[in-house]
Amino acid sequence: MNSQRYDTISALFEVVSSLERKWSNEWNQINDLGFSKTHILLLDLLAKEGPKRPSVIAERLKITTGGVTVLTAKLLKGGYIQKTQSSKDRRVSQIAITPEGRRVLEESKTQVMALVQSMFGMLTNEEIQTLHHIFEKCLEQSPQK
Repeated sequence: MNSQRYDTISALFEVVSSLERKWSNEWNQINDLGFSKTHILLLDLLAKEGPKRPSVIAERLKITTGGVTVLTAKLLKGGYIQKTQSSKDRRVSQIAITPEGRRVLEESKTQVMALVQSMFGMLTNEEIQTLHHIFEKCLEQSPQK
């Protein structure tokens, strides 16, 4: 890798890190539900696609299975999700959203839309599609956890 490419990639890394901090701070300021972005992403995944095994959730949210355990603890305790075990194999469990979880997800939409508008409102649809494509390409090349 030549020096100019390295410098450009380093600058990009700094920008991406700064954006993540900015977006996290904005989420924390507008979020009055008490859930992290990842909690909302989990509820959204379960609402759209139905019950999932913890390993599938980990893969889809790009976190470890231990991270899923930590993430789901608060949601389980509050009754926003439920965990069921297979009657055939007790080691196999699935996590599903509850009606209360759907209610919280619906409440979060206004806050999520405000954050999305703040993050991407200045971009054209074409720029958003290009950015999505670039980020997906980066994720495909990233080493897995």
